[in-house]
Amino acid sequence: MAKNLVIVESPAKAKTIEGYLGKDFTVKSSYGHVRDLASKDISIDIENGFKPVYEVSADKKAVVSELKKLAKSAEVVWLATDEDREGEAISWHLSETLGLDDAKTKRIVFNEITKPAIERAIANPRAVDQNLVNAQQARRVLDRLVGYEISPILWRKVRPSLSAGRVQSVAVRLIVEREREIQDFKSTSSYRVVARLETPEGAAFEAQLAKRLSKDEAAALLNVCKDADFSVTDVEKKPAVKTPAAPFTTSTLQQEASRKLGYSVAQTMQLAQRLYEAGHITYMRTDSVNLSDTAIQGAQKAIVDMYGEDFSNPKKYATRNKSAQEAHEAIRPTDLSKPAVQAEAREQRLYDLIWKRTIASQMTEAQLERTTARISISGSNEELVAKGEVLKFEGFLKVYLEGRDDEPEEEAKGMLPALQTGQQLGLQEMTATERFTQHPPRYAEASLVKKLEELGIGRPSTYAPTISTIQKRGYVSKESRDGTTRKYALIRLSGGVVKEEEHTENTGAEKNKLFPTDIGMVVNDFLMEHFAQILEYNFTADVEKEFDEIAEGAKQWDKMIEGFYKPFHNLVEQTLEHSERATGERELGTDPKSGKRIIARIGRYGPMVQIGESSDEEKPRFASLLKDQSISTITLEEALKLFLLPRKLGTYKDEEVVAAIGRFGPFVRYGKLFASIPKDLDTNVYEITLEQAAELIEAKLELERNRMIKTFPENEEVQVLNGRFGPYIKIGKDNFKIPKDLEPSSLTLEQCLKIAEEAPKTARRGKTTKASASKAAKPKKAPAKKKPAARKTGKSSAKK
Repeated sequence: MAKNLVIVESPAKAKTIEGYLGKDFTVKSSYGHVRDLASKDISIDIENGFKPVYEVSADKKAVVSELKKLAKSAEVVWLATDEDREGEAISWHLSETLGLDDAKTKRIVFNEITKPAIERAIANPRAVDQNLVNAQQARRVLDRLVGYEISPILWRKVRPSLSAGRVQSVAVRLIVEREREIQDFKSTSSYRVVARLETPEGAAFEAQLAKRLSKDEAAALLNVCKDADFSVTDVEKKPAVKTPAAPFTTSTLQQEASRKLGYSVAQTMQLAQRLYEAGHITYMRTDSVNLSDTAIQGAQKAIVDMYGEDFSNPKKYATRNKSAQEAHEAIRPTDLSKPAVQAEAREQRLYDLIWKRTIASQMTEAQLERTTARISISGSNEELVAKGEVLKFEGFLKVYLEGRDDEPEEEAKGMLPALQTGQQLGLQEMTATERFTQHPPRYAEASLVKKLEELGIGRPSTYAPTISTIQKRGYVSKESRDGTTRKYALIRLSGGVVKEEEHTENTGAEKNKLFPTDIGMVVNDFLMEHFAQILEYNFTADVEKEFDEIAEGAKQWDKMIEGFYKPFHNLVEQTLEHSERATGERELGTDPKSGKRIIARIGRYGPMVQIGESSDEEKPRFASLLKDQSISTITLEEALKLFLLPRKLGTYKDEEVVAAIGRFGPFVRYGKLFASIPKDLDTNVYEITLEQAAELIEAKLELERNRMIKTFPENEEVQVLNGRFGPYIKIGKDNFKIPKDLEPSSLTLEQCLKIAEEAPKTARRGKTTKASASKAAKPKKAPAKKKPAARKTGKSSAKK
């Protein structure tokens, strides 16, 4: 048995570290946290200093048992979990759960998994930092208290199965408020004037009016310009520089990976975790932009070797975020001489981004020359401005340019021809194009992370889980939406003639943006009404600062929780007793047929519209909203259309055909068969004809016929089917992949059951268990004879 046991939190990390340590070291993984707050109840002893009640999760009992055995026989146990608060807490939980002896337990930390870093850590061990543990414990306890006490209120006052969280609710508030800004936004139009001019030598360039005009002003200016002279009144040349961005923090990596690679926040963190555990990059949860001296020297050497001395400019970056506490370095490659590493394609793309950003941060500024020319118009007081830009020395731009969320509409591009003051210019064409003010942009995942960071809400370790949680809870959806066609006017002066044209453009298209759902908006409004303090941006940021103070040993964690809990709990009790039920009800108008009131609201099964009241003699009528409709924006006309469904289209082959809308969109129903109405079909659920529906039905029937490869009369639960990704075996509700070397149509029942029994969980298509295969393998029993009914008594039975 090895003298030294090293415990890390992931198998990949264990494998990498094991390669750097000798035979005297055994490296094992805890597979994350081995224990957490018990899930059955609040698991916090509020009366005794908010002491947490922890339990080892069922799936970790075998892991704990193995680690206990190894720890008992080892001379030294090295706790090598991540260096942040979460990692410190994992080490503490391991120490407590395994009953480790302090005398033979050592805590080591490193921000990169390389041989020198591991050796340095082994040479400089320390004890578990209880302050960091307490900071993590305070966050966990506070979040449990908030979630555990507010969620039941939402179940009673809004809808069952809802939840609230300290940080997640603030993130939802940001998205809801932005959506309301967009709904309230009134777009206005103005005209942008652009002239295409030319020098006497025939060199053409563009110049713009520096301000926007009304339609009448634009038309009047173009009419003046029909006979106007254009001359250069001033030419100004100025040197300029572009500076490289700082190395990546967690937040900026998530933002840039979204802009340049299209990765979600969660995907970026998963890929970065793999790169870190493989030893390719430094620790990926950090809010520091600092680089170590070794990294700066490595970057300098790489830049000189690859691009030359002129491109190297070693520098240190200062971290603006004062709370950047645990992680001491930015995210960077561990070996800057490697522009690429052996990794899966998506990991390689992320590594490439990190390498370029780090290298660029240590390169010289880009040298530019910017030219601004001012051009007068005879007969008018207006002035045109032409801008050009010439790159004199590319510097860091040779490697990398940071992306932007808000690309400016107009930017100087390319260089201007040689212009001199007093020079006369010719007019080729002038246009005045109608442009519209734009509503504030919706948040994408990365821009939401940026906003949370700006407000001081959350930390590098919480951004990705927060954004994943609000989507899983159904409060926010990430969607891409097609835009709508909009008309715009263009006034053109060409060949001495001014004429007005009408054009169209697509507007309002959204790609991977965050939209609040109706339930998200209703929950947000309820929480803002009754728990405004919890959702205050400053309050949430101040709590983060208190966690930082606990981590520094400047504050007691239980006292911090106590100060929060008492007023919070009083507010919970008041809200339970006095608050009204929240449905987001919005009156739309009156039903023209019955004269009854029509409202939109949240119902038990989601957003809906309702005709009539529960108090009426006649029962109210209900209709669910379509996927792209919202109770906050649906119109009376749109609501009335929903009550036209389901539509009976007629009879096809002696079976009734109905058109309706369900969970997955519009469909036609034919007996027990459902066929979706595709988006690209030249009709919709309100207008589809019986003939069009029949075509969809026949196509679906053909698909069903081709889907079945083989069945077994002796066991009807087992089927061999064709699916989207190829043939598979279905047993009950569970699906199993078929090995490539087997012919699906030739499979026997025994082979199918064997494949199901032996299939690893990772190779299965659906929610599968070995129990399903075992169950299918057993012959079905004859139905048991019915027992005579038990005699009723006055007592009701209850499950124990």
